[in-house]
Amino acid sequence: MIPAAAHRLLAGLLLLFVALPAEAQGFRDRGGRGDTPGVFDFYVLALSWSPSFCQTEAGRRSQTQCGFRQRSEFVIHGLWPQHERGYPSNCSAVNRPIPRAAMEKAADLFPDERLARYEWNKHGTCSGKGPSEYFDDVAEARAKVVIPRLFERPNRDIETSPQEIERAFVDANRGLRVDMMSVQCKRGQVTEVRLCLSKDLRAFTPCVEVNRSSCRSREVSLPAAR
Repeated sequence: MIPAAAHRLLAGLLLLFVALPAEAQGFRDRGGRGDTPGVFDFYVLALSWSPSFCQTEAGRRSQTQCGFRQRSEFVIHGLWPQHERGYPSNCSAVNRPIPRAAMEKAADLFPDERLARYEWNKHGTCSGKGPSEYFDDVAEARAKVVIPRLFERPNRDIETSPQEIERAFVDANRGLRVDMMSVQCKRGQVTEVRLCLSKDLRAFTPCVEVNRSSCRSREVSLPAAR
C-alpha cells in the first residue's frame, strides 16, 4: 500500500507536468499541431553551403557530394513543412519504396541520393503529397530562389557577416525580407541559409521562429571547395 501522502505527492507532480508548456516537456512540435500529413503553415527551403558540409565527418563519407567533383555552392538540403511553432516530421510510420521516376527527379535536385531519401521520409511525408509531387515542389521552391552572384562558385574563402549574407539574398530576391529567412553557422562557418515560403510556394513569408534561430556571430566564412 502506498501512503496517502505519497499519493498526494505523485498526483501533484503529475498535475505539474501536465501544466508545463510543451517546450519544457521536450516536445519537438511546440505548436501542438501534431504530425498529420498536409497540416502545416509554410515551407522552409534549406540550402546548405556544400564546402562546409564536406569538412564534417558526414561530408567526408559522401563521395557523391564531396568527392573530386566538389564545388563551392549552395545545394538543396531539404524542403520542410513547418508550423509557426515547431515542425512535423516522419509523418508515415512505414518507409515505403520511392518510385524510380520520383528518384530520377530527386537526382536532379539533391547532391546525394541518400539525402533525398532521408528528406522524403522525415519531411516529405508531412507534405500531404506523394514522393513525385513532393520532389516537384522541391524543384519549384529552388527555382524561386536566386543565389546572389557573390556566392556563385567562388574560388576563394569568403569572409563576411550573417547580416551581409541576408542583405545579399534580399537584394537578389524580390519579395524577400530578412524576417523571412535565417543564416545558420557553426564554428565560424556558414552551414546553410533557410528561406521561408508560403504553403503554395508562390511567395516568401515571415517566419519568426526560423528567423530567431539565425547565426549570432559577427563574422563568418564561406569556405571554398578544397
